[in-house]
Amino acid sequence: MYESPPNEAEMTAAGLTAEDFASEAVEIWPENEAAYFLFEALRRQWRIGMAGPTGLDHNVLLRRLDRMNLEPDEYDQLDADVRLMEEEALSVMLAKE
Repeated sequence: MYESPPNEAEMTAAGLTAEDFASEAVEIWPENEAAYFLFEALRRQWRIGMAGPTGLDHNVLLRRLDRMNLEPDEYDQLDADVRLMEEEALSVMLAKE
């Protein structure tokens, strides 16, 4: 989450430019922290098809939720929040420019 941005050589090797990275800090509201940190923890759990990312591996999402000892309403809300973030992330990743 708090990593140094890639250097010029790393960006070039990946086909990226400095404009591809956010330049402003983004504030996470306290009521969204749990969903954000869970989504961030799943960052390497994307399923990839021939056309690119298709979604998160929900087996891993549900396993992580199970280990959080949440009340049923909290569990459902956090699941819904992460799925909403997943949907938006997919729309950005798959957007045609």
